[in-house]
Amino acid sequence: MVDVSAKVPSLRRARARCEMELSVAVARALRDREWRVDKGPVVDTAIIAATQAVKRTHELIPFCHPLPLESCSVSIEFVDERVLAIECEVAAHARTGVEMEALTGATVAALTIYDMCKALGHDMRIRDVRVVSKSGGRRDFGGESACQ
Repeated sequence: MVDVSAKVPSLRRARARCEMELSVAVARALRDREWRVDKGPVVDTAIIAATQAVKRTHELIPFCHPLPLESCSVSIEFVDERVLAIECEVAAHARTGVEMEALTGATVAALTIYDMCKALGHDMRIRDVRVVSKSGGRRDFGGESACQ
């Protein structure tokens, strides 16, 4: 781990996003079933999974610090006929950023959706995982990344 003991705690926020591309059949089935599948409510389960993952990021990623998390919010919505946007925003007063927690939350939500919907079809793709914004550290940024 990096030594962060000399840093002053500050409010750290990060928002991460990924997209999930579904086949026409899977997207239609989700809408027709009002976001429910045999395993249960897809969005609710994905939000719970994301929140659990955010809290356990330091157990999953070897060099992450355990953080005193103060908030976690997850949104999941269709941005077009076949693409879901999944966003996770995390905040904590800490000595280090919360980007890894936000990234972990967004991707675990997507993995949960994949797991719950694979009985509808395996033609799904998780893509464009990225940090959308972060604040509270030395390198704040917002908006889309310049990486293409």
